[in-house]
Amino acid sequence: MDFNSSPSSVMHIDINSCFATIEQQANPFLRGKSVAVAAYATKNGCILAASYPAKAFGVKTGMRVKDGLALCPNMIILPPDPPKYRFIHKKMHALLNKYSLSVHPKSIDEFVVDFKSKNSQSSNRNLLNVGLEIKERIKKEIGSAITVSIGISTNGFLAKTAASYKKPDGLFEINKGNFYQVYESLKLTNLCGIKNANAARLSSAGIYDVLGFYNADLQKLKIAFRSINSYYWLMRLHGFEIDDYLFERKSFGSQYALTYPYETFEELRPILTKLTEKTARRLRNKNYFAGGIHLSILFRDHTYWHHGMKLAYPVFSSNDFTKLVYKLFFMCPVKKPVRLLSVTVFNLQKNKNLQLDLTTDVIKKQNLTKALDKINNLFGDYTITPARIINNEGYVLDRIAFGVIS
Repeated sequence: MDFNSSPSSVMHIDINSCFATIEQQANPFLRGKSVAVAAYATKNGCILAASYPAKAFGVKTGMRVKDGLALCPNMIILPPDPPKYRFIHKKMHALLNKYSLSVHPKSIDEFVVDFKSKNSQSSNRNLLNVGLEIKERIKKEIGSAITVSIGISTNGFLAKTAASYKKPDGLFEINKGNFYQVYESLKLTNLCGIKNANAARLSSAGIYDVLGFYNADLQKLKIAFRSINSYYWLMRLHGFEIDDYLFERKSFGSQYALTYPYETFEELRPILTKLTEKTARRLRNKNYFAGGIHLSILFRDHTYWHHGMKLAYPVFSSNDFTKLVYKLFFMCPVKKPVRLLSVTVFNLQKNKNLQLDLTTDVIKKQNLTKALDKINNLFGDYTITPARIINNEGYVLDRIAFGVIS
């Protein structure tokens, strides 16, 4: 099989050191300095993003603050400011929509733009020129301190690979004319999805580098992966689209790591309520109902308990979900200090033509819920809030995940 000879049609945009870069955009005095955004600005807090001057000292995402400061003593540690990051994400999305209506956020700092679509405004243009234009517009319209790395190729996987090829502030295309040289320069573990375990599988089949990976036939790849992944990797590396970046939602969830060793229901109730409210609002904002709910508890002694239940009918109301979470909590057979709580809803169904509870005025409840969500979306989260969490705003701080904004 030859490499895909079609023109490149997929662009991957990645905000460089996203949280740290946005903080530097917001505060010019931070620009050019070693900055890290950490989940908590304490010595045991986890670093979420580091500026490139900090990275030059060896500071990495996932490192503890104390370890980062040992490498870079002058590094400025900042707590996260999610509203800033969401604001920039939405501005980026709006800008990219001017080039194509097929813009798919992969995470808060990554977007995939499909130029094959009939809705694309730039399908007939050279995408390298489009990439340059996007970079300039980001600096002028969103922030002069914000840089992005842009990758272009014939499929999403290679576009992401190209975006990582010349960081930071890169612009690169992988195509039929240069893929061989690119593959020659990469290690297997430079490929997204190939870490040590998969590299070991490939090695067992006699594949030790990316060129060997590309040149391997399907039978050889089956020896390594023993699954349909062998076919997927063959297609990816040859430039054909096999990964659907329009991922279908399977669940919504929220989790919170506790600062204090709470263990009683009265102590944990505000946290459980707020997590459930947050999860339910995310579900409704995407126009879903849920047919199942799950609670997991990680204790401070590192033991773990979890339990879920399937529901007789789809649920959408925060109050209904909260009652179910309380019920799950009381099923836990042990009571000891808690480290982390997680609430997830699953068995998602689109909010249309669903058989709901016949004993309740569901339409009235749904209209009331929509009205409350509209007020909270307009005036800020928890403007109207359950009485049981009034004066408990500090229990669950606003956190932002690296997943897709919803």
